[in-house]
Amino acid sequence: MSDGLRERKKRETRLALSLATIRLGVERGWDNVTVEDIAAAANVSVRTFRNYFSSKAEAVASRHLERMEQVAEEFAARPDGETLWEAMTAAVLDRFGLGETVTAATTTDRHWVDGIRIMLGTPAVQVAILEANATAQQTLTAAVAARTGTDPARDLYPSLVAAAVSAAISAAIDHSQRADPPQPLMDLLREALDRLAAGLPVPN
Repeated sequence: MSDGLRERKKRETRLALSLATIRLGVERGWDNVTVEDIAAAANVSVRTFRNYFSSKAEAVASRHLERMEQVAEEFAARPDGETLWEAMTAAVLDRFGLGETVTAATTTDRHWVDGIRIMLGTPAVQVAILEANATAQQTLTAAVAARTGTDPARDLYPSLVAAAVSAAISAAIDHSQRADPPQPLMDLLREALDRLAAGLPVPN
């Protein structure tokens, strides 16, 4: 098996385990799901789960980390003629637009959204998401620095942009889940990034 194929298989297994954890956590309740349940749902062994993740919470956060890292990759690959915020908005919407049916990003079902919100409010998941965000921000900071010709070790700008984008995404996700009725995440992401690009003017 080539290195490229091996890495693709690993990514597919990691994603399957993460999505199974999210789905079961919402359907059954976080405390009612075991690693054995998740492994069975993903058609792998418990040992395989342990090879990828140290906990259920890490498995949940893995999906967010992967998507945020894909945002950085997509941003870096955007055409040079786009402004920074045009490129960033396109990258975020492209990556989050590829959501699966088991994520809150693609559904307005109240029961499902409430389940996602409850799961993300679990202390262990909150810690794992914070750690994932920290890692993702470093990757996005490097991508912003490369595009703007700045130095993360010397200049505040790239890390500030990365932090602002991460916060905007988190705010959009949270608002999407708490709104009644639930609001489409893609619309909120676009609004959040448009407001950032405009300098966060006070709404009329």
